[in-house]
Amino acid sequence: MHELPLLEGYEPDESQPEPQSLNLRDMLSLAWRTWPFLRPMVGHLIVLLALTGSGVVAGLAGFFVGTDLMTNKVLIGEKLQPLQATLLFLGDEYVTTNPKLLGKSDSADKSSFGTTSSPQVTNDDAISLESSEKMYPQQRRTVRNRLIAWGIVGGVFFSALGFLSWYYSTWIWQSVNQYLRVAMIKRAESLSLRYHDESRVGDAIFRVYQDSSMVVNVLQSGIIAPALSIYSILIALVTVLAFDPLIALFTVLGAVPFCFVLVISTHRIRRRSLANRLANSALTSHIQESFTAMKVIKANGSETQIHDRFDDESKRALDAAYYLRLDMVLLILAIAVLGGLLTLAAEYTFANWVTSERATFFGASVALLVNFVIWNIGSFTVATDRVESLVYNARGLLGIWMRIQDMFVALRRAFELLDAPLEVHEKSSPLNYPTPVTSVSWNNVSFAYQEESLVLSNLSLQADAGTITAIVGETGSGKSTMMSLLLRLFDPDSGEIRVNNIALPDLKLSELRANCAIALQKNVLFNDSVGNNIAFGTLLATSDDIKRAAQIAEADSFIQGLEEAYDTELGERGGKLSAGQRQRLSIARAIVRDTPILILDEPTASLDAETEQRVLANLADWGREKVILLITHRLSTIRNADKIAYLSNGQIVESGSHDELMQQSGSKYAEFVHAELNAPLHDQESS
Repeated sequence: MHELPLLEGYEPDESQPEPQSLNLRDMLSLAWRTWPFLRPMVGHLIVLLALTGSGVVAGLAGFFVGTDLMTNKVLIGEKLQPLQATLLFLGDEYVTTNPKLLGKSDSADKSSFGTTSSPQVTNDDAISLESSEKMYPQQRRTVRNRLIAWGIVGGVFFSALGFLSWYYSTWIWQSVNQYLRVAMIKRAESLSLRYHDESRVGDAIFRVYQDSSMVVNVLQSGIIAPALSIYSILIALVTVLAFDPLIALFTVLGAVPFCFVLVISTHRIRRRSLANRLANSALTSHIQESFTAMKVIKANGSETQIHDRFDDESKRALDAAYYLRLDMVLLILAIAVLGGLLTLAAEYTFANWVTSERATFFGASVALLVNFVIWNIGSFTVATDRVESLVYNARGLLGIWMRIQDMFVALRRAFELLDAPLEVHEKSSPLNYPTPVTSVSWNNVSFAYQEESLVLSNLSLQADAGTITAIVGETGSGKSTMMSLLLRLFDPDSGEIRVNNIALPDLKLSELRANCAIALQKNVLFNDSVGNNIAFGTLLATSDDIKRAAQIAEADSFIQGLEEAYDTELGERGGKLSAGQRQRLSIARAIVRDTPILILDEPTASLDAETEQRVLANLADWGREKVILLITHRLSTIRNADKIAYLSNGQIVESGSHDELMQQSGSKYAEFVHAELNAPLHDQESS
């Protein structure tokens, strides 16, 4: 097991792919693409924003008023402003009569203390006035108690509001994430098999499960959080400006190094983020592949090899995640140091102004609400808090910006799945599926998974209703590809496939696949009951339909022997059943859909000869009016077909009954039969 290094490999790996450019316009474009998933929750978001905005405004007002009450009133003993007395339910004896603190003009001062011809105010008068503006100790205790009571009420209220808002917002964001995940899965299901053949399943899983979750973080941390941070910065800047414009200018100039760090760090963080996503996607793919192939791993004794590979993949993923976060921490630390120096310089300046009792910039303009006319302990506290808020929110914006790089890299990966091109398109006005189906035909069909290597070349074949058509050929000759084209899992590069002389692209895709049933050699069963596994793919099957399909597939006898018969849970991938039993359930699943076209791809490969013959006889009787297409290597199965088509080099080179083809001179089908008959016993059994 590898020990995780502390800093070894910290420098970015130059072999890693370069991230795509991601400027502000790209980010806004990606954010706008989240709108379709956000639209259903718009009403809830408006309510949430209203709650949040009301809470922020009320909290800000409460902070200013509460700070003034505690510092200037309770601690120093100054009398209250009228609004403060009203909020605390106190009488006029607590209210200041000082005209300056009430925001009155000089003329009002003169009317209160005499005209210009009145005698000068003596020192005794000044002392008397000053003492009348102070609260008695008992009054200060009353104000303190009322303030504490309001604090408790406000704390309970805002805590409850915060909890409800958090719960409400979580539900909103997870709903948005759900819409995106569903859209990604729907898109993945619509993509052709070519895309899935060229992509790792684990990568798709990681994109759907992890990358898609970034839509929530982009909306929260990429839009709302920056908006709130910018709002807080503007409030703090306006507050500092009101106290003194010089400090506001100083803090604005202090933003220059913040912006410099942000600019030089962006590309590095984005590259780290992409490496992290790719490494974790590879790890998810390895886990998925390992568990899928567990039987093969155990059979070959490869546990140690798989474990070592997992250890390497996991280490790579952990390193990528660790170094991404390390870069973020180092950058935020640099900003914290710059912010700390700015805060210390501001506090030193504010303290000097308090000792000199310097007037604040906004002076008596706010005196009716709070008493911040001169620099005192209350002014110092509020101004210092606002400068710290500026630094904190600026540091937060840098952190948000770095996280945004990771979010948008992930969101782009999620949208790459949504943007994957569709190879199979449906016409805007498709035709209804024909009833009844009389024939299926391939007409000069050519197809290649890769341009340089044709799988099918000018292939032509017709299969009629009421017959079993067996398609025979060497491994890799394109038999299964023919069936994939019939289901429009791909579209042919040239030529066309028709049902009752109607080209497949003219039909509605959902109806086309609803009228075709397929039983595969590599059958897929789910961790569900036997009955639900048979009924998978159809919503109309009754219990009688399920049992009838099982009887045709010769599965009813062993199902009745299970502990709970059709209600028996199968376990992961039907692990409780033998290969032959799983195959019969797969055939029953195709039968229960009762479609006019039935495709059987090596349907009896795991069945013994006797069971195989019974299943084929049942199918022939059941499918008297259906098109049955049979892909197989087993001679016992082929002989029972009404028509045999031999596929070689991507073309149907021979077709006819078994007897007809065996009598043809130089028949490739006859060579195939002789080769099978002369094969070793174990090869014949496996085929």
